[in-house]
Amino acid sequence: MRKWMFKMRGGLWTLLFVFMLIISRAPSFSQIVYGLVFILAGQLWRIWSAGTIGLYRGENVKALKLSTTGPYALMRNPLYFGNFMIGFGWAVIAGLNAVIVFVISFILIYVYAIIPHEEEFLRGKFGSEYESYCERVKRFWPVRLNTKDIHSKIDVNVIMRSEIHTVISTVAGTCIILAVSIYKGA
Repeated sequence: MRKWMFKMRGGLWTLLFVFMLIISRAPSFSQIVYGLVFILAGQLWRIWSAGTIGLYRGENVKALKLSTTGPYALMRNPLYFGNFMIGFGWAVIAGLNAVIVFVISFILIYVYAIIPHEEEFLRGKFGSEYESYCERVKRFWPVRLNTKDIHSKIDVNVIMRSEIHTVISTVAGTCIILAVSIYKGA
C-alpha cells in the first residue's frame, strides 16, 4: 500500500487539492495574505531542497547519495515540508474546513504512508549511515542547528529540470484556488 501511495503521490495531491476547491469558502483579505505567505515560503523551501538533493522525481524511490546538507541538515523531509506549507497556504485561502481536511489528509498520506516507504528504502540502501542521520535530524522539526551543514551546493540544473514542474503547478493551483474561493464569495 505504501509503495502504491508513493507512486500515486501526485494524483493523491491533486485529489486533495480538488477536494479543497469543492469545500472552499470566500476568503477574507487576511486569509489570502497569510495563505500566499505560506505558499511562497513553501515553494522557496522546495526550490532550495530540490537544488540540494541532486536527484528526485519519479514513481519509485531512488537516491544516489544520502543528502544531509542544506535543508536536509535541518529536517529529513524538506520537500514534503515544502509541500505541506504550499497545501496549508491553499487551505488557509479555502477556509477552516479545508485546513482541517488538509492537515488530517497530509498526516495520513505522507506521515503514515509515503515517508515510511522512503525511510525503508533509505535504511536498506544506506544502513548505519542513515540510522546515524536519523538520530541527528528529525523528520520535520529541527532539534539543533548545525550551521556548517546548512551550506550546500545548489544544482540549478536539477531545479530547472525537476522543480519547474512544481513551480508551475503551485502558481496554477494558487490562481485556481483564489479564483474559485473569491468567486464563491461574489
